[in-house]
Amino acid sequence: MPPFGLLHRRAWASLFGQLLRPSGLVCIGEVHFHSQGQMSLQVSEAVLISQLKPHQEKSNFVIKTPKGTRDLSPQQMVVREKILDMVIDCFKRHGAKRLDTPAFELKEMLTEKYGEDSGLIYDLKDQGGELLSLRYDLTVPFARYLAMNKVKRMKRYQVGKVWRRESPTIVQGRYREFCQCDFDIAGQFDPMIPDAECLKIMCEVLSGLQLGDFLIKVNDRRILDGILAVCAVPQSKFHAICSSIDKLDKIPWKDVRHEMVAKKGLAPEVADRIGDYVQRHGGVSLVEEMFQDSRLSQNKQALEGLGDLRLLFEYLTLFGIAEKISFDLSLARGLDYYTGVIYEAVLLQTPAQAEECLNVGSVAAGGRYDGLVGVFDPKGHTVPCVGLSIGVERIFAILEERMKTAGLKIRTTETQVFVATPQKNFLHERLKLISELWDAGIKAELLYKNNPKLLTQLHYCEHMGIPLVVIIGEQELKEGVIKLRSVASREEVAIKRENLVAEIQKKLSES
Repeated sequence: MPPFGLLHRRAWASLFGQLLRPSGLVCIGEVHFHSQGQMSLQVSEAVLISQLKPHQEKSNFVIKTPKGTRDLSPQQMVVREKILDMVIDCFKRHGAKRLDTPAFELKEMLTEKYGEDSGLIYDLKDQGGELLSLRYDLTVPFARYLAMNKVKRMKRYQVGKVWRRESPTIVQGRYREFCQCDFDIAGQFDPMIPDAECLKIMCEVLSGLQLGDFLIKVNDRRILDGILAVCAVPQSKFHAICSSIDKLDKIPWKDVRHEMVAKKGLAPEVADRIGDYVQRHGGVSLVEEMFQDSRLSQNKQALEGLGDLRLLFEYLTLFGIAEKISFDLSLARGLDYYTGVIYEAVLLQTPAQAEECLNVGSVAAGGRYDGLVGVFDPKGHTVPCVGLSIGVERIFAILEERMKTAGLKIRTTETQVFVATPQKNFLHERLKLISELWDAGIKAELLYKNNPKLLTQLHYCEHMGIPLVVIIGEQELKEGVIKLRSVASREEVAIKRENLVAEIQKKLSES
């Protein structure tokens, strides 16, 4: 019998393969066994292919998040959750119901809705016959939802991530992936009542977050279009010139004028006439002044916008927020879907704050978009809408910087009670005790060790900011009591086991 039978040959071939595999090498060819017991390897073109290459490449691989995105640490998430909770509470206080929509939409739903910013939309690779894009904002998906479900009236809020392919400026709270908090009122109502409520909500949120003094700039797209018309701007250039005007909060008028003339082909005298208007801002008195303007008063669109702003200021005065609002003729809001009132909130800084604070731009914005739902409706039926968006990322950047400057320590858990023991072999008693606390709705923790040292347990409580410790040992078990310890004062009191939950709840309500 030959030294290598069929079974033996297979075993050797398998062994040979196993010997090669750990070294990261693959054999391409055949293993031959001869009757004399010899073994040879006949290889194809590439004898051995190294699988080490991926590992060699990995040594140069940099572990990082994609450009314009970031992870949020537990400390950062605490701050973010507090911001979102405050914003959502305000939305609910005004009667909004929550809505959610997909993170991506059909590409055709998003195109031609954002003007020059349409190039910032993230397109997805075709995976199943549908051309898809990541949502650019929450407004267009909301309008699509209204049209698709034939909803004629709705007050909704939505919190979710959106994506934009712009150059990120992380220090200013600008990202490619970021969170938006939107509140919108859809439906046919009397003029300016929903609009005034949106501005009231904006004031409540910004005041509640204690960001400092702020100003809300207000304008109307009809007034802006009227200005362009009476200044003899060709209709075909309206959107392009509006996008230039929208930069006035970032660059001076001379640079905006240069862009209009040199890059967008506007006549210099036309640009100068625009400049006479868009550099003006004020309160309701400026609205009345524009009514008397010889050129603007001849434009029907502009007069409609001015009439609505006059009514809006009346309601804002009743809400007690008129002093926070400025009629600013430079405000353009670049998005194509706005049709009426538009607004944007900015933080006001003292010279000292300007040196310390981040220049984050607007922290909230919105406006009226009466025609967007009709774009999606097969019969073109419209649903008037007005809404606002809170700039969570920018607000977060401001609060995060302030907390760093103040050196504030942030608690990352909400644990109220820690279950501890000073003795060995008390794991079972600790597990029974913590189960009682959990069942009573008390937030509790213990160390995942059989026999932890008491000092280690107490240090953990101090480090994590846990206010109370319950201690169980042989003596406590024998007497039917539990020691309740205040971490801050280090005072201890013995509580009957059956009264423990009630006593803890009392202590927590007092703190």
